[in-house]
Amino acid sequence: MKQYFGMLMTALLLACPSLFAQRNITLDDLLNGERVSSVELSHGGNYVLEHFTVTDGPKTSRFSVVKELSTGREARYDSLALRWMPVTEALLLQEGDSLMKLDPLAGTRTVLAKGLPKGRVTMAPTEDYLVISRIKEGPKEDPDVFRILEPEDRQPGWRDRTWLQKWDLATGDTLVLAQSRYNCYLEDISADGKKLLISSPRSRLEKRPTTVEDVIILDVPSLKADTLFHDAEFLETKCFSPDARQLLVRASPEAFNRIGEHIKPGQISSMIFQVLYKVDVASGKVTPLTDRIPQCVQSFTWSKADGQIYFQAEDRDYQALFRLNPKNGKIDRLPVEEELVTGFSQRAGRLAYVGEGVTNSFRAWLLDLKSQKASLLEDSSAKLLEGIDLGEVYEWDYTHSRGETIYGRYYLPPHFDPAKKYPMIVNYYGGCSPTGRTFESRYPHQLYAAQGYVVYIVQPSGATGFGQEFAARHVNTWGEGGAEDIIEGVQKFCAEHPFVDPERIGCIGASFGGFMSQYLVMKTDIFAAAISHAGISDITSYWGEGYWGYSYCEVSTAHNYPWNARDMIFNQSPLFNAPDVNTPILFLHGMADTNVPVGESIQMFTALKLLGKETAFVAVKDQDHHILDYPKRVKWQNTIFAWFAKYLKDDPTLWDAMYPPVEL
Repeated sequence: MKQYFGMLMTALLLACPSLFAQRNITLDDLLNGERVSSVELSHGGNYVLEHFTVTDGPKTSRFSVVKELSTGREARYDSLALRWMPVTEALLLQEGDSLMKLDPLAGTRTVLAKGLPKGRVTMAPTEDYLVISRIKEGPKEDPDVFRILEPEDRQPGWRDRTWLQKWDLATGDTLVLAQSRYNCYLEDISADGKKLLISSPRSRLEKRPTTVEDVIILDVPSLKADTLFHDAEFLETKCFSPDARQLLVRASPEAFNRIGEHIKPGQISSMIFQVLYKVDVASGKVTPLTDRIPQCVQSFTWSKADGQIYFQAEDRDYQALFRLNPKNGKIDRLPVEEELVTGFSQRAGRLAYVGEGVTNSFRAWLLDLKSQKASLLEDSSAKLLEGIDLGEVYEWDYTHSRGETIYGRYYLPPHFDPAKKYPMIVNYYGGCSPTGRTFESRYPHQLYAAQGYVVYIVQPSGATGFGQEFAARHVNTWGEGGAEDIIEGVQKFCAEHPFVDPERIGCIGASFGGFMSQYLVMKTDIFAAAISHAGISDITSYWGEGYWGYSYCEVSTAHNYPWNARDMIFNQSPLFNAPDVNTPILFLHGMADTNVPVGESIQMFTALKLLGKETAFVAVKDQDHHILDYPKRVKWQNTIFAWFAKYLKDDPTLWDAMYPPVEL
């Protein structure tokens, strides 16, 4: 009888594990395990190449899997360097100075080229030549006492120059295609292999934008170069149409003499908000394609299979996929199974993509574009979250006092009891992108919820994904407007949700979000604790010291500088308003941060200490803007948990264990 019962329990556990005890999610669940990271379809759509990452503590390994879609047969490769050939249903693998063709399933190799120089290799769609993006090292300085020629000269490799070389696969002959005193980047190769699309950017520090570029079309047989745009402003990525008669360009609303700009009088467009434009090569005529929709374009492809444009875009806090007909401008949102698509590949009537959501980790899907039906390719989430209880997630938008909707969502702790009072953590965007519907964030909302917090995500003014005008509110405001959105949202959320303890609310953000944490606590006392990771405390010092300080300020402080915007810098910089801070605030910073230098936390921490305010500063050695080293990331995350537990739960146990009092 006991043996039968044991067999029954085992069978039930295997068939329906949810019937048995579940547990809350832990930091280990978020950091470790196997995840599908990207997918790529072969040219004919017969195969899919899937890339995986496996993390086990500080050890990380990667592998790839090829699947034949019609049969389900597959082959595994211990490499992420694989990619598809442009037309042939075979893989490309570069090892050292050799380029090889691999049979997708058998793995048999054919050497295509040997003795290749160092550089990024792109095979022409005709598969008869390669374009190699090579790097020429720039002039060196004395490593101990050296000049800095321009602000960006502090960045490693800034003096190096990229140039383009052709490699004939039949003969091995090489030919210089593009070389100048500026970088030459390959953007695309036409389907017939006869034209290259090249961009050549350069600095122009005296005027915004401080980077301009030439866009060049090179005829490969004759080596004749035609400059389509000279000193073009605000452009990003580009590609050819299938017939190479047009270009598809992703750029900001200020590009092309603002032909695609739609903002209010007095506003300046956010350079982070991206629009798709169609450019006729013969006439130079520019047509905006996505300027009238609120979505912010992230990536795109102009399909050679069906002539349609497919693009991924921020759609509020989602990342969705869209199909655009370039002939009539019609845009359709594609039916995807994930809330936040992180990458896609489109070929031959099929589209493969990877994504995640607020309650699931990464999954890969295959969408039949004709039937609009999706099939699951990989489900990393099922194994990673097996036996784990997650909190429920709800949308919560509110009507601002100025009459518009401010979007948001909130997470509840697992086994939520509406009769109880819970502490709450508030999170908001850093940089300019909205706080997306990620599961695997460095600010893990589900993990906060598992520790007994309600988590409120608010999308304040200035975030992309809500239209040009909303994004433009980020420019020349430095927290003004956005902070009011957050504060009003928190107050209305608490009024509407009695299960939140209004005396135990914390806030957290990073980078610009770290600045926002500091700014919020100088404007309000509604928070019981705050955390600023890599936050900006003085707009001027950040503008001058960060690797990208002055260039990011082209976005956030457009046309304004320390010498002509003293009032804004003084009023909006937390450092100059430190006496107004009454909330205990923790500063976290990587000591090797080149984006927001560590001095931004040091000086604000110093100010608050001199003022006798409650604060703490935890630095992470040898880490940049993101804390990536595994053991350091674990301690960094636990530091966040400890700070909130101390001030939102009246439980200093973890904090005191990690950072015990020091007697000097």
